[in-house]
Amino acid sequence: MLINAEILLQYQRCKRRPFLDTHGDKSQRNAPNELLLKVQQDKIAHHRSVLAQLTYHQPDYPRGNWQAGAAATLELMQQGVEYIRKGVLLTTHSEGYTLLSRPDLLVKQPGTSCFGDWMYTPANIELGKRPKQEYQVVVAFHAQVVATVQEVLPETGWLILRHQNQGYAVDLGKWIPQMEQILGEFTQVIELPHAPEIFISRQKCNLCHWYNHCYAIAHSQQHLSLLPGVTPVRYNQLQAISITTLESLAHTSPSILENLPGFEREVAPKIVLQAQSVLEKRPFILPKAPPAETLTFTAPIELYFDIEAQPDLDLHYLLGVLVVDRQANTEQFYSFLAEKPADEGLIWQQFLDLVWQYPEAPIYHFCVYEFDTVKQMAKLYHTPNASVKPVLNRFVDVYEQLIQSVALPVESYALKAIARWMGFEWRDKEASGAKCIYWYDQWLETGDRTLLEVIQRYNEDDCRATRNVKDWLVNFVQDEYR
Repeated sequence: MLINAEILLQYQRCKRRPFLDTHGDKSQRNAPNELLLKVQQDKIAHHRSVLAQLTYHQPDYPRGNWQAGAAATLELMQQGVEYIRKGVLLTTHSEGYTLLSRPDLLVKQPGTSCFGDWMYTPANIELGKRPKQEYQVVVAFHAQVVATVQEVLPETGWLILRHQNQGYAVDLGKWIPQMEQILGEFTQVIELPHAPEIFISRQKCNLCHWYNHCYAIAHSQQHLSLLPGVTPVRYNQLQAISITTLESLAHTSPSILENLPGFEREVAPKIVLQAQSVLEKRPFILPKAPPAETLTFTAPIELYFDIEAQPDLDLHYLLGVLVVDRQANTEQFYSFLAEKPADEGLIWQQFLDLVWQYPEAPIYHFCVYEFDTVKQMAKLYHTPNASVKPVLNRFVDVYEQLIQSVALPVESYALKAIARWMGFEWRDKEASGAKCIYWYDQWLETGDRTLLEVIQRYNEDDCRATRNVKDWLVNFVQDEYR
């Protein structure tokens, strides 16, 4: 079996994925979605921008013929070329396993190797902005294979990250032992008769082509990883004291959990109540919920605010505001859209002009992003403090008030999960913030206005969903405290 860097990368993120990639039914995999395609496109663009600055050689060999690729790479290394792109290196790991290394670059440097007074070190081009452990382990994997070919181990490998002017040096003395440990664990897992246990972590799982397959199993089992607040660390602690089901957690005294690592004093009762909420399919007021009078309120005029952004361009291209006049019983949605990046300053001023028309109206939003972004845009466009501070003082974070007050029978406290539980639906079922990033890129590339229209509908629905959640919270808390 060939073990390559991609397998090792995915194993660090999820022990199930390489097993399923090797042994699973490929017909059960998800089709690539727009977000995954965007990530792939961004990675290609990043690679091209890095490689455009270099003069490199690339081994020529029939596609998939790794032995021929290794021979062609070895020839380039013997010639002493400065950079080798996508070289092929092979070495035997153990009986039945061969390591296949294809670093993004092999970089010539001074030293002594079997080739002469030079040697090579691997460099990988990664889309991330930080030198994550998983990236450094992959560089260590490449370095170990390079060492067997050139008969000397370089001291340092390299990561070329996004938005970094200089490469990041990877300490191979530190990372190769960790890589070898992970590689050893992988070879044991891949030989198991069944896939490793599921743990659904949406942040890591949402781009995986096995997500729907794994989620269906987790949902059927009421797996604890679907419970908000159950992190991998907390899950392991629960397993250690034989709490393995939703029902057992719901019937556990919080005092049993409070001394476990990861369960701070306030976390234990919230997680137990969360389990009870999901088990009984009904909401609960949290034990230490703020008094009703300090929670969100109903005002004559209310504003609901949501932003769409393109992080790669450092651009906030859509500022949406839903104005609800409860006295006149009217609603009006304002979509301030930057059709080109240069229009961001214009829509920022349009937003300020609108919210100042209603100087007493609370501005509801969901999570801290909108608050932080307004501060950021005010700084960027040198907006006077007198024009911004009173606006920020009117911001009300519905998410923060919600999680301080109630436990809901949901798998996530994201806006979509909460609003859908309350009966709200987005008009475009597959739309998401991440997909809007992709669609805005496509708009800039193609000029297709239907893409802008779906983004604007999604943004309006986010504002309406925020209103739905706020109104539900007001009514529920008032009913509970009566």
